[in-house]
Amino acid sequence: MSASPPKAGSPNDFLKSVIGKNVNVRLNSGIDYQGVLSCLDGYMNIALEQTVEYVDGQKKNEYGDAFIRGNNVMYITAIEK
Repeated sequence: MSASPPKAGSPNDFLKSVIGKNVNVRLNSGIDYQGVLSCLDGYMNIALEQTVEYVDGQKKNEYGDAFIRGNNVMYITAIEK
């Protein structure tokens, strides 16, 4: 019996599973924001806590809270810490 690939969930399931966890948010401009996903809405507007900004892989700024407009978001990934 071979191992079966992990079952793919819906994007909505993924987003619900990472609320309160560390995520990386990549913007269309290529800038990354890493922090704790506080909340998001149906337009993909995002609120992050303990946010760190990375430009070209280099740390640029630290923010307490950051709010990102959804139309700027390219993707969101979970960060294992």
